Amino acid sequence: MRSREAAKESAMTPPKPEPATHVVMDADAIRKAIRRIAHEIIEQNPDFSRLVLAGIPTRGVEVARRLADHIETVEGVRPELGVVDVSMHRDDLATRRPTAVAATQLPLDLESRTLVLVDDVLFTGRSCRAAMDAVTSFGRPARIQLAVLVDRGHRELPIRPDYVGRNVPTERDEKIRVRFENPDGVPDSVAVVQP
Repeated sequence: MRSREAAKESAMTPPKPEPATHVVMDADAIRKAIRRIAHEIIEQNPDFSRLVLAGIPTRGVEVARRLADHIETVEGVRPELGVVDVSMHRDDLATRRPTAVAATQLPLDLESRTLVLVDDVLFTGRSCRAAMDAVTSFGRPARIQLAVLVDRGHRELPIRPDYVGRNVPTERDEKIRVRFENPDGVPDSVAVVQP
């Protein structure tokens, strides 16, 4: 009897409305932003043999791959790619939902190399700090730079990106949703999702 009443109540409860979203970058805008970031990286780092682009999972890895593709197209040399998993280096592990841990993959000889950390969205700066902690377990690069597709502000740490695809001012409770054909299986887009 109780389950029938619960079923009636749930049938009578209207579904929650989808959160309002506003697309701020489509596939073409993302492509242009990545091309511009790639050219800025080329200008600042003339020795591509000592350059590593290290993506922060998951979508930072895709941004890093696209940057490497463009640099290779322009310069004929592909920078080395890496992955920096930040899961176990975050300072908010107790307050976050558990996430899958990806393996960090970096060159063994980081000394005298420039490492460009790549992420899709820069928010508080805590993922970047965690990424730098993870990198130090592998070695000490000559320089660490930061490239992000979107900088949404609201920093909690003194971290500033070297390369930005687009600044998107947001309210603190809004979210930025980045989707890529690979790995998401939907057209490339960046959207602001309102609460």
